[in-house]
Formats: sequence, structure tokens, C-alpha cells
Amino acid sequence: MALKLGAYTACLHDRTLTEALDVLRSNGLTSVEVNTGGFIPAPHCPVDLLLSSATAREEYLTTFADRGMELTGLNCNGNPLNPLPGVGPKHADDLRRTVRLAGLLGVKHVVTMSGTPGSDPDARYPSWVVNSWDGVYMDVLDYQWGVAVEFWTEIDALARENDVRVAIEMHPHNVVFSPVTLKRLIDETGATNLGAEMDPSHLMWQGMDIVAAVKWLGPLVFHAAAKDAMLCPGADIRGVLDTSFTRVPADAPGKVPTGYGFWCNAWPKDPAWKFVAVGIGHDVAYWTEFLRALAEVDPDMAVNIEHEDAAYSQTEGLALAAKNLNQAAAAL
Repeated sequence: MALKLGAYTACLHDRTLTEALDVLRSNGLTSVEVNTGGFIPAPHCPVDLLLSSATAREEYLTTFADRGMELTGLNCNGNPLNPLPGVGPKHADDLRRTVRLAGLLGVKHVVTMSGTPGSDPDARYPSWVVNSWDGVYMDVLDYQWGVAVEFWTEIDALARENDVRVAIEMHPHNVVFSPVTLKRLIDETGATNLGAEMDPSHLMWQGMDIVAAVKWLGPLVFHAAAKDAMLCPGADIRGVLDTSFTRVPADAPGKVPTGYGFWCNAWPKDPAWKFVAVGIGHDVAYWTEFLRALAEVDPDMAVNIEHEDAAYSQTEGLALAAKNLNQAAAAL
């Protein structure tokens, strides 16, 4: 069993790349995923320099190799289909550049999201259809899937040209948010180089069986995240489709950008669900079965921790997740 256990370094954005790698290594992790654009900046990957210089690329990869670590993924999560001119075009361009950079670096996987268009050609904002029982929303979905298929057919060709596989995170607010919608995108594009980044947390709070989802997708699972979630008492009155978030002031320190002039909102005090460190929402035995299902698809798959548990600091949460993930892997 040779699953590659590591972490996505976005949670260590205030550290240099070498400092971030040392944190990962100190927690027994050897796989690394870095951000290259999209929603957030890329402090650990100088994209422009690496695209333009073979020497820079060689030196960059040596930084990982010297520490016994492997760069297994470039992450460019964003909304490349967003109709806002300050968001969609930039995220789409970031994704294209990331695919090209992955090819040049020899990194086989790019992680991203499918995106969500507006409801129609004249829409100003993206529109996510949660439930299409009303026939009018079928018109919206028909339009959105047309936009998505055209874009992702192009990206699939670019990925194939660069010998890269694009792993799409199934995330609410995107046209691809479940195994069923991921499979639909593959079928409608005829893609050869598009598949899933299996982040279980976003499927957990939707009530899915994660192991069943992995097995159903099978070889379409390219890459994985180790990120936990749990339902909270707030679900009793909110359900899991909750809009009780509040705005974060523009001058708030540490706000998380999602595009020019937009950033993440604040969670309700009694949320329906929340992200937690690996092992908090689901025990180690659960994570062992998750890893076992992934290994049956690809025994060499990279599984990278994504730390977003606000109850722990950057290093504390990462250390706890790494401890539990390593225990889960040892049980295999």
C-alpha cells in the first residue's frame, strides 16, 4: 500500500515554501499540493517565473526533493464560468496557465472546481440550482450545462496536450457538486483527462456515503483530499441548505477573497454543519475505510490534508489531522 499522504499548503500561506514543507515533514507527510491561482493567491508557487524558466522549474522541484517530498498537485480552485468580468475570465486563465505549468513540471494532477455560470446569457451573477422540481430551472440547467460542456471540452483537450489530469472537486455552488454531476460532465464532454478530486467533506454534509461514492466513480477518482466535516445541532432548524451567513466588512483583517470585490462570508453562530480536523467528524476507523476505497482505485493516489477547522491554529489542526490520517493508513 503506497498512498501518498500529504497536505495542501494554503493553510500555511503566511510561511515561506521551505517553512511550510518543514511543517509537513515534521508531521510525517511527504505529499504536497500548492495553490496556483483562482480564489486565493499563490504564495508557494511563482507561476509566472516557473512558466518562463526551465532553470527555475528545476530549482523549484529540488526544493521538494531535498526534503524527501513530492509535489503531487497544483490547486487552482475558483469559478472559471462566473459571468462577472473580474472573476470568471481570470479564474479560467489561471486554470489554463496551471495546466500548462503542471505539464512543464511533470506534475500529473491539477485540482479545481467546475464553476457555475449565470442563469442565462444576460445574467450578471452566477446562479446555482439546488433543486429543479420547477420546470423553469430545467431551462437554467440546460443553459448552464451547455456553457460548462463547451469550457470543459477545451480544458480536457489542453490537459491531454500537456499530459495532465484535471481533478474536479465536487463542491456545492458548482454545476459539478456530486458523483452524478461529475459523471455527467465526463459523459457530455467525452473527456479523457477529467476526473474527480475526492474531497469527502463537501459530500459528507450533503448526506452522501463517501466510500460508496468512491466505488461508484471508480477510476474517475484521480486525486483526494483529507478533510472532515460534521453536522451540528443547528441542522435541526436550518437543514443543510442554509443561507444564514452574514457579510464580512471590507476592511476586516484576514478576509478570504473569492474574486475582485468579493470574499467569504461569516458563518452563523449555530451552523448546520462545519469543517473539522480529520478524525473529529468521523473516527480513524472511518478514515481507514476511506483510504482503503481510494487504494482500490489507485494504490499510489495522493491524499492531501486540507485544514479548515477554525477551532485549531494552522499548525495544531494540521498536526491533529496528520496524526489521525497516518493512524488510518497504518491500519490498512
